[in-house]
Amino acid sequence: MKKFWALFFWFWPLVALYVCLIAPGNNWWFPSKPLSTMGHQIDGLFYLILIIVTVTFVGTEFALGYALWMGATKEPGRRAWFSHGSHKLEVVWTIVPAFVLVFISLTQLDVLADIRVLARFPESVKEAPVAEVMARQFEWRIRYPKPGTELMTSPQPGDLYFVNEVHVPATVPTMINLRTQDVQHAFFVPRLRVKQDAVPGLIIPVWFEIEEAGEYELLCAELCGWGHYKMKARIIADSPEGVSAYLTRLEREQNEDGVQEAETASVK
Repeated sequence: MKKFWALFFWFWPLVALYVCLIAPGNNWWFPSKPLSTMGHQIDGLFYLILIIVTVTFVGTEFALGYALWMGATKEPGRRAWFSHGSHKLEVVWTIVPAFVLVFISLTQLDVLADIRVLARFPESVKEAPVAEVMARQFEWRIRYPKPGTELMTSPQPGDLYFVNEVHVPATVPTMINLRTQDVQHAFFVPRLRVKQDAVPGLIIPVWFEIEEAGEYELLCAELCGWGHYKMKARIIADSPEGVSAYLTRLEREQNEDGVQEAETASVK
């Protein structure tokens, strides 16, 4: 029975290694490959930390199994070796984890700065956000500038509105202004690896570059109330021409009052 526990602690590291090897091919880590330019860097950080954690887990489990195996197989009557400890060993297992943590921190600094620091945003998006995304219980309200104008921080006459559907251009850097009307929410697009909290009182710029045209699920990743589970929307990435056509159509629909149709009907 004593040997069983040693084998038990050797078995699980092997399972962990096997799962890590087959997980990427089965999309167990992520819902899909990264579909934004920053997503590739974020996935790289994920796998870096995963490798470090896996090596640490496997090493400690095999060390534990080795200690149990030596205890289970020692000769009867053989006295156990006792030690008060080792200062050198204490220094080593203090310095090594500290070095690893500093290494991880320094590795992610550039990626974090590219995502969060406005000065590092692409020049083409800094002054031209395509839309304002206002989170509120329990929906996403989108405000676009009137075609031919720029988005202002406060609503302007002619601004266009829609709910739970954001149209942005694909294959070019894009920025939105993220806000919340009530509590804290989180703008989360899993396939793009984009996640940013919406904080009351703040206008937070969020940029991304979608690599492929298509539809992408937008979720709230912050527990924001009883309707949190249904706070879903979609991002539709299209060509710049397609986005312009959509905004023109939205402007026409928003400003349509039905008077012309009524007059035409009365004439007939």
